[in-house]
Amino acid sequence: MTVKADAEGTEAAGATESVASRLEKLSGARVVVTGGAGLVGSRLTALLRGADAEVTVLDRMDAYPDSTHELFGAQKTASRLVVGDIRDRERVRDVLRDADYVVHAAAFADVAACTRRPDIAFKANIEGTEVVLEETAAADVRRFVLISSAAVYGNGVAPADGAQIFAEDQPPHPLSVYANSKLWAEHQTRLMLGGTGTEYSVLRYFSVYGDPQVPKPGSHSWMVAWLAMHARLGLPMRLNGGGVQVRDLVHVDDIAAATALALVEDRVVGETVNVGSGVPTSVREVGELIAPHFPGSEFVITPRPADDPLGGYASTARLAELLRWKPGITVAEGVERYVRWLTATPEAVPNWLTEKAA
Repeated sequence: MTVKADAEGTEAAGATESVASRLEKLSGARVVVTGGAGLVGSRLTALLRGADAEVTVLDRMDAYPDSTHELFGAQKTASRLVVGDIRDRERVRDVLRDADYVVHAAAFADVAACTRRPDIAFKANIEGTEVVLEETAAADVRRFVLISSAAVYGNGVAPADGAQIFAEDQPPHPLSVYANSKLWAEHQTRLMLGGTGTEYSVLRYFSVYGDPQVPKPGSHSWMVAWLAMHARLGLPMRLNGGGVQVRDLVHVDDIAAATALALVEDRVVGETVNVGSGVPTSVREVGELIAPHFPGSEFVITPRPADDPLGGYASTARLAELLRWKPGITVAEGVERYVRWLTATPEAVPNWLTEKAA
């Protein structure tokens, strides 16, 4: 089977080998993706299945309404979908049996929700990760990839007026419960798997976006989806703190490609790698890219939440060196794709947001 790589993004790295050809190493491999029914996980699952890997997804399937999970499509692309909690040791042990590779993406990933409910964040991101690590160490897993977050950097070593560049070797400074849980997971991965027969790597995702992403109530994440859906419904686009926060936006297709490559590239073993574009984009700039698609769009300035970092962008030197790859989808292209998808799929707008507009 031929890998259906995104011609506009995942193949645009200028490497002598395409993403598709490098993923051929995974043909017949058994890959487990925890949290694989989410936006990134479902896109990754489709990419791995395109490379003829056998993919088992373990997911609670309660992070989004059923209709959103249907949009993501993991139910159709996974070789096997197991509904369960990563804190369920027997369930985790079962899915890891005979696994060659593990991508641990399951998490309580909403920054605002983690702040409201640190107890849930602890259960999912700490207790659940510990179970997955212990069972991975006990199984004959070849390689483990931990999905972490650029949130561990916070505002950098000290707050700054301009956009900061975040490099993997600088001290982390988490500002939220979510970021703190991700940093713990990084350290625990090294402690649990270092020196064992299981290789590991840590990927720090920057701001992931792309269709069919759908926002959640009470969240200030997923800004492309948030702003675009508000504009489409005639609601003002909310700019927390004026939208001066800087984000490094990475399209989900590029994120999936980088994650898949982390399973096959040898130089990434034992390393922590930023997965970002290396391009700073402010929240306001994103809104300004969306506005022309919806005439009459307006902005409203709201307070910036305390756990919403001023942000920065990724140093991508290590990404290019160790994965021999770089993202290929620009923010302008990605936003346009999202708007086209949203226009063609108006039923994707959640009812709670439609009711707000009404």
